[in-house]
Amino acid sequence: MSAPIAAASPHVMNTYNRVPIALERGRGVRVWDVNGKEYMDALAGIAVSTLGHDHPKLVPALQDQVAKLIHCSNYYHVPGQEQLATLLTERARMDKAFFCSTGLEANEAAIKIARKYGVDKGIAKPVIVVYEHAFHGRSLGTMAATANEKVRSGFGPLMEGFLRVPVNDLAALKAATAGNPDIVAVMLEPIQGEGGLHPMRAEYLQQVRALCDERGWLMVLDEIQCGMGRTGKWFAHQWAGIVPDVMSLAKGLASGVPVGAVLARGAAASVFQPGNHGTTFGGNPLAMRAGVETLAIMEEDRLLANATEVGAHLKAALQQALGGLPGVKEIRGQGLIIGVELDRPCGVLINRAAAAGLLISVTADSVIRIVPPLILTRAEADEIVALLTPVVQAFLAETSEVSA
Repeated sequence: MSAPIAAASPHVMNTYNRVPIALERGRGVRVWDVNGKEYMDALAGIAVSTLGHDHPKLVPALQDQVAKLIHCSNYYHVPGQEQLATLLTERARMDKAFFCSTGLEANEAAIKIARKYGVDKGIAKPVIVVYEHAFHGRSLGTMAATANEKVRSGFGPLMEGFLRVPVNDLAALKAATAGNPDIVAVMLEPIQGEGGLHPMRAEYLQQVRALCDERGWLMVLDEIQCGMGRTGKWFAHQWAGIVPDVMSLAKGLASGVPVGAVLARGAAASVFQPGNHGTTFGGNPLAMRAGVETLAIMEEDRLLANATEVGAHLKAALQQALGGLPGVKEIRGQGLIIGVELDRPCGVLINRAAAAGLLISVTADSVIRIVPPLILTRAEADEIVALLTPVVQAFLAETSEVSA
């Protein structure tokens, strides 16, 4: 085994419980640390590296753009913005796009659109419906929309204007909002990522869409983690046959180059006017080129179909290897966003899997998250299962003995 990396620099803020490795290079779905140890990357930078690492089509395109222009400011027209906006809005059946640099920024923009939409209608204190288990970011605004108390604790008072309801419960949504004239939007993740990979049922998404239409609310979808082909369609909500009013994107949109986006349609698309919102780095030429090239490569290489086919194979293989083990509650997900829920906290598995040569994460304390690059093959999916299975088996046996 490679020697562990030395402790983090005392000059870097202690905001992460880091795995004691430092990655140096990658190719395809594999990465190597500074000691030369190889890992299967089943995390993809948390659903970011859509095309894997060192992609033979993406790298030359980015090198070409770096040599031309990296940044120029939104004082000027950026042709790549129009190009990427067209590609995204066509695939999402929406009207306009705003580009930023992160998912948090995309969700902040979505929240601002919803609030101003309400204010413009005469609602002085707009309220946005959000969900249990939701994660929308850690800024003061998105933190208030997020459900995780660990994220929220110590930063009060929280921003007002959010009403929380349970997942997949239309009756609860109707009861919570009954008689409230200040509701302006419902904001949700079609598949909750950080909250434990809880999917919204297709019929529930359809019911929320109908309720929003009936009551004049905006339907705001956070597809930062589950969008961009990860479920086998461009956007996860498309499995339900609906179209949102506002949608946030980031993570896999540019295969590793920082970029976020907010798409909107109808009245929501014209809420922002000059001066209402802005960004320094968002929509820069390099990020836009990375987004355009990522979408083009995804289509050329049929990565949506690959996510469907290989994802189904991976899920079935995980079910066969782990599904019957005492301590495994459920294996869920769609395409290449899969969660293995255990009946006990399992954060230690991040380090143990890394020691075995596999990169994963654990969300909601007890859900193993697997979100590999969309270029994953069946053979590589089998490698993930082969590496993960003994790690989980050993952990369950060990912790069962302790509890006994």
